[in-house]
Amino acid sequence: MKHKPNNHISKNGTKGQTMKGADVLVAALEKEGVDVVFAYPGGASMELHQALTKSQKIRTILPRFEQGGGFMAHGYARATGKPGVCMATSGPGATNLVTCIADAYMDSIPLIAITGQVYQQFIGKAAFQETDFFGMTLPIVKHSFLVLNKEELPRIVKEAFHIANTGRPGPVVIDIPKDVQQALFEPEFPDTVDIPGYKSNVTLPEASDEELLQVIESIQSSKKPVFYTGGGIISAEAHLELREFAKLTGIPVASTLMGLGAFDSEDPQSLYWFGMHGTVAGNWAVCDCDFLLCLGARFDDRITGKIEKFATEAKIAHIDIDISEHNKNKIVDLPIHSDIKYAIRRLIELWKKNKCQKPDIAEWNSLIQQWKAEHPFSYEASEHITQQEAIETLYQETKGDAIISTGVGQHQMWAAQYFQFREPRTYISSLGLGTMGFGLPAAIGAKIAHPEKLVVNIDGDGCFLMNVQELATAKIEKINAKTIIMNNQHLGMVVQWEDLLYESVRGQTILCDKDNIGGPDNLDAIYPDFVKISEGFGVKARRVSKKEELREAIQEMIAHEGPYVLEVIVPYTEHVLPMIKQGLSAKEILLKSPNSK
Repeated sequence: MKHKPNNHISKNGTKGQTMKGADVLVAALEKEGVDVVFAYPGGASMELHQALTKSQKIRTILPRFEQGGGFMAHGYARATGKPGVCMATSGPGATNLVTCIADAYMDSIPLIAITGQVYQQFIGKAAFQETDFFGMTLPIVKHSFLVLNKEELPRIVKEAFHIANTGRPGPVVIDIPKDVQQALFEPEFPDTVDIPGYKSNVTLPEASDEELLQVIESIQSSKKPVFYTGGGIISAEAHLELREFAKLTGIPVASTLMGLGAFDSEDPQSLYWFGMHGTVAGNWAVCDCDFLLCLGARFDDRITGKIEKFATEAKIAHIDIDISEHNKNKIVDLPIHSDIKYAIRRLIELWKKNKCQKPDIAEWNSLIQQWKAEHPFSYEASEHITQQEAIETLYQETKGDAIISTGVGQHQMWAAQYFQFREPRTYISSLGLGTMGFGLPAAIGAKIAHPEKLVVNIDGDGCFLMNVQELATAKIEKINAKTIIMNNQHLGMVVQWEDLLYESVRGQTILCDKDNIGGPDNLDAIYPDFVKISEGFGVKARRVSKKEELREAIQEMIAHEGPYVLEVIVPYTEHVLPMIKQGLSAKEILLKSPNSK
């Protein structure tokens, strides 16, 4: 039976018509400005896919694995700041999104995960492809919705986007039973949200002038101040305010990996990034400072090392939009609950209004410059291509004008060390959860978000295999994302820990034949053949193992019109340095690694 539009007028003033629940969902997504959905179909979500085929505003991308689609949504969200949207069917389709959701939760990424669910009459009865997705995702979301009333669907979508992108961003799940998708009704699309117990219609928290004046007083009285900045600066689009305030005060800025690009890495005040594998200057400056202003970061263990040894002589102020982060990992002197963009902007205004002068930190800056000069990121020359050299060459060829995604491991750290990030949303990496297989799909999502930009995934051979199937997505959807595989035939970061802690005993960390290990001096034993794999997907690929081939190969990769895989054969014996071992402080940073096997 064909349902014709009637003359019903909805509460928001638009002409109503009878629609299927699935069509209502798509209309609600369009109203939220969604332009792409990464979705893999199945029995419980087919209605949603049928509805998407009728949309003139939303591009639907078919990943080859639900996790791939989830990480594509990550790449899109991280590159734009807008919520990324992924979709899967019930049961195994939904559970394949769990890692993506947890990743978004750890890194504060706005993500909308929409899942089909079995008919309501079968929920709780172990029906085919049924899981309690609402329940299992509760610990790793800002909110989960199970839509049991069809009329609530438009409101739920509105609330989901508001929750995901308001305050500290994060993931939201919308689980929709099939009968709700098929139900016919006249939707009412709300213009605003009103969530009980959720401050949805008020301004973001704002620091008081009294609190901020205490920060200014601490800055002016300090002799060794440091700004410690995190991903909250990027989430709040507050990087310009940060840069202005840093210039007003003259204070050095140390970033977390999540905050890379918020402060120009080539600015003289930049300490670049600090933490387990960060700069010596950044780690030592934070360790020895007398005033530490933490802006939108969370004192995680990879930053602090042993918490009792972290910034022991410093007065610490912590400004964050999430009040639960205050005193969670590190007890601070001045916790300030505030939107970070407002707080920094108001600090600038108060600084100027009170005609404040820069603190006298010439001696401190001189010491920091000495540390920078004595302990830059460096590596030993080798007859073979090293990962560091490959990344440096990529930076030189792009002049830094690229979005870089990564997998997780040594290449991830070296990408942050040797590719200088000068703008926000250009380093896209799984940092809190550390998920292998992230790089390729994230690059695809970022390229869809910014088709005009060069997007390169710097990956390891172990990571790349975990979502290699997404080469098909890039090929079929004509998404020109590039990948450089640093192929060392090992799980490099785990090997490094084995070298340092387990006398180089290999516990399932060799990815090729352990009796015939492939490498720069044994090319015939390289396994698998990533060039053939890529060509099997119809993607242009090339392998290089000689230094004299590297630069030209990178130039070819950049110039190629279409997705491209460049496999770089590198040794597995390199270690990421510097390194702060777990349980140690920044002052115990490892600058030289013992010989590895």
